[in-house]
Amino acid sequence: MAKKIGQKTRTPMPCADPTARARTFEEVAHGYSEALAVMEANRCIECKNRPCVEGCPVEIDIPRFVREVATGEFEQAWRTLSDKNLLPAICGRVCPQEEQCEKRCTLGVRFEPVAIGRLERFVADWAATHGAAADVDEREDVEPTGHAVAVVGSGPAGLTVAADLARLGHRVTIFEALHKPGGVLMYGIPEFRLPKAIVEREIGQLESLGVEIKVNHVIGRTFTIDDLFDELGYDAVFVATGAGLPHFPDIPGINSIGVLSANEYLTRSNLMKAYRFPEYDTPPVRGTRVAVIGGGNTAMDSVRTARRLGAEAAALIYRRSREEMPARVEEIEHAEEEGVEMIFLAAPVEILADERRRVRAIRCVRMELGDPDASGRRSPRPVPGSEFDLDTDVVVFAVGQGANPLIRSTTPDLPMSARGHILADATGATGKRGVFAGGDIVTGGATVISAMGAGRRAARAIHHYLMNPPREGC
Repeated sequence: MAKKIGQKTRTPMPCADPTARARTFEEVAHGYSEALAVMEANRCIECKNRPCVEGCPVEIDIPRFVREVATGEFEQAWRTLSDKNLLPAICGRVCPQEEQCEKRCTLGVRFEPVAIGRLERFVADWAATHGAAADVDEREDVEPTGHAVAVVGSGPAGLTVAADLARLGHRVTIFEALHKPGGVLMYGIPEFRLPKAIVEREIGQLESLGVEIKVNHVIGRTFTIDDLFDELGYDAVFVATGAGLPHFPDIPGINSIGVLSANEYLTRSNLMKAYRFPEYDTPPVRGTRVAVIGGGNTAMDSVRTARRLGAEAAALIYRRSREEMPARVEEIEHAEEEGVEMIFLAAPVEILADERRRVRAIRCVRMELGDPDASGRRSPRPVPGSEFDLDTDVVVFAVGQGANPLIRSTTPDLPMSARGHILADATGATGKRGVFAGGDIVTGGATVISAMGAGRRAARAIHHYLMNPPREGC
């Protein structure tokens, strides 16, 4: 029998003052205290159908961990979480729960849904503070299977598949191209939204499972996919290289000095610690007036980073309206609180440069919304004669990313789509024997939790493949 409805609105989460935080890379959201977490967890009405679980790509027993928080059983709540999710502190911060588990919350039909993501973050942070996180692998010893799996890429999909396979007794090695593991979690999401110490902490739990991580290994250069089988002796390979190839529009002036992709802009700041120059050697890309093109979370991260790097004015230019923005509502609101200007229904048509080829302005055209496109959103179309110029000295494009062609060029028998994404079925199996794939390299840019879900499904398929090998000729 469901509980009676009590508090109808979710418990607010404390955040840093917008004026102060707009100039610092310290984390914006402070998280729940124990009292606030218990208060929010007690809003759950414990409905019979448990629709929130269906909305979780990694299959967390959400009602159980929420109930455990409500009764103050925080350590048990941590164990419930960590049984399904290796990265709860990360997911609690950056995953769009409002489009997944919280969207299906029964309470949310009439009132605000339970803040499942905030509770997940609380439990993970509590476990780290109280030492419970160190006990994540207190399970019965698993008998080694004798099989070895190579995981290419250490983003969310790669980390998840590695953890699940290690727990099943397989020897797992992750090959990461960059000098630190974590993929997009490390290079793509700013410190103020996801502190890197948290990423390192949760990756450390993966290593405690016996997973080996080899950084500075570019698969396609250091080794090919075939090398992993033939020379290194792996029995299966999971490819999770993400989608890190930036897209730029074909407009005049795109090669001007001061035009960057969001990938480079954020990588320099996040992974290479440019925001702490000269303590770190990487100089930041600073601009007095910065324009960011795009409407997703990456665009929001870029424009908020620009404010923190000292931009007097930071504008986000998006070709659709606010209602169509794919970014999380919370991130949009935080950006506006921090002084970011939102310019909707506008798109760039030219980059204007000075005599030294440095950006001095961006020319845009006003847009209007027409009929829905294939995604269901109304297609933007330019309004003739509506061009306007915006003074700027740095332009950052966050308009989508594609697949790096390196794997495709060195593994010609691995089936790919026309856009360079690996073709894989729902389990992650590809058309090349022993090779599985998941995450953005298959779907294109998506969310952290969806990539983790792909890793979980692939781990099951890889385990079945290894333990039930196909007969020769089949």
